[in-house]
Amino acid sequence: MPEVKQNTAMAAFSYILFFVPLISGVAKKDEFVKFHAKQGLVLFLVCVAFMIVSNLVPYNIYWSISWIFSLVNLAIFVVMIIGIANALKGKKEPLPIIGKLADNFKF
Repeated sequence: MPEVKQNTAMAAFSYILFFVPLISGVAKKDEFVKFHAKQGLVLFLVCVAFMIVSNLVPYNIYWSISWIFSLVNLAIFVVMIIGIANALKGKKEPLPIIGKLADNFKF
């Protein structure tokens, strides 16, 4: 069984508001929280990028492909739940599909 980390709640909270562990300074002291804060930042950036793209699609086209946008929103939510579950279990696993992007951020 993996060793349970002390700040699992703060790591899980990183997927909801990624900047809270950064502002509080917990991420600088704890590598586990920093890992999940980076994952939360990537998830947030993907969500913002998707929101911008979906707002740029013309109205008449949007409604014909709205099911695609719904599936992407669901996938983002599922990835967030996976990240929260990993953090609460004390695991340091990258998120599916977007997890490797977090290695590019340094803080």
